[in-house]
Amino acid sequence: MATLLELQTFLSEKGSLTVFEKVLTNGIKRIFYIYNAFNQVRGGHRHKLAYNALTCVSGSCKVYVHNGETEETFILDTPDKCVLLEPRDWHTMYDFSESAVLLVLSDRFYEKEDYIYEKYDELMISE
Repeated sequence: MATLLELQTFLSEKGSLTVFEKVLTNGIKRIFYIYNAFNQVRGGHRHKLAYNALTCVSGSCKVYVHNGETEETFILDTPDKCVLLEPRDWHTMYDFSESAVLLVLSDRFYEKEDYIYEKYDELMISE
C-alpha cells in the first residue's frame, strides 16, 4: 500500500531545503510535474512495474489510493510530504489548489504497456 513519507528537510535563516534521497530503491528514471490542474482529476490508473513518489512542491492536492484490499486518501499540502506509490496502487489526484505543482518521480521510463486503467471492484473516491 502507498506510504506517506516525511522528506528530510534542512531549515535555516536562508530558507528550507528538502531532499529526495533513497526514496525510490531502484533510482529515478523519470521526473515530471502536473500543474494548471485546478478542478481536475488526474491519474486514474495503476502500474505493472513502476514505483512513483509524489509531492506537491507548491499548493496542495489529495491523492486517493486503492490497492485492491484497502483504500486511503493522502493530503499533500507541504513540500516535505511525499506519497510513495507501489505499482498495484490504483490512484487519482484531485482537489488541486490553484497554485498546485505536483512533482512525480518514477523508477521507470514511460512505457504505455505499464499502465492499467481498470479499477478494482467497488472503487469509490472518498474524502
